[in-house]
Amino acid sequence: MDIRLDGKVALVTGGYGAIGTAMCKALADSGCKVASNYRNREKAEKWQAQCREEGYEFGIYEADVTDFDACGRMAEAIEKELGPIDILVNNAGMTWDGSFRKMTREQWDTVIRTNLDSVFNVTRHIAPGMTERGWGRIINVSSINGQKGQFGQVNYSASKAGMHGFTMALAQEVARKGVTVNTLSPGYIATEMVMKVPQNILDQVIAQIPVGRLGTCEEVAAAVVFLASEQAAFINGANIAQNGGQHMH
Repeated sequence: MDIRLDGKVALVTGGYGAIGTAMCKALADSGCKVASNYRNREKAEKWQAQCREEGYEFGIYEADVTDFDACGRMAEAIEKELGPIDILVNNAGMTWDGSFRKMTREQWDTVIRTNLDSVFNVTRHIAPGMTERGWGRIINVSSINGQKGQFGQVNYSASKAGMHGFTMALAQEVARKGVTVNTLSPGYIATEMVMKVPQNILDQVIAQIPVGRLGTCEEVAAAVVFLASEQAAFINGANIAQNGGQHMH
């Protein structure tokens, strides 16, 4: 299926991580004008230059996703330069693991603010425009650990589960206006960070995945492009598990 999104404007938060980069490239390949946010200008410009060498031109806009007003300024700047945002991928996220009995308030707050508050902060500035124009796609990138929980990740699992609660509620509010809201929950993906895990631990993880391998960034990106397409217009309020069968429910 050749999915075309020609002329659509897409914002991918956390765009210069491994999965975010794959999403940006896949959306651009389908015809989108793509933007991402950054906190560290130097890092973002380096990423932008690397992508440019590969033939991709991505807009970069300063915004800490934990800052509501900064997200508003970012949305305004993107819409001024690229046009109204049609596709929003809430992909920014982080982990700060620790067992619950040792978890600090700072660990809890930082992860909740980055992973969950950010979804409100960004979407609140963009969804109203989508409903006014009668078309939009909001894709919230959660995690297998938001579905099944994970030892040492009370903060992360809570934030990622919360994202899907947000999805289900907002989906009901905007559906009649031509906007869909869905959650994508990837399992273990072969990012640089995951590949740094000691091989014996990695082998244990892979042994729990029925398809017998890690997922790829490109597979996650392909799911995002599909959810953003016209072909996916009847999928709304869903949580798409993309984990090789590791967790089924």
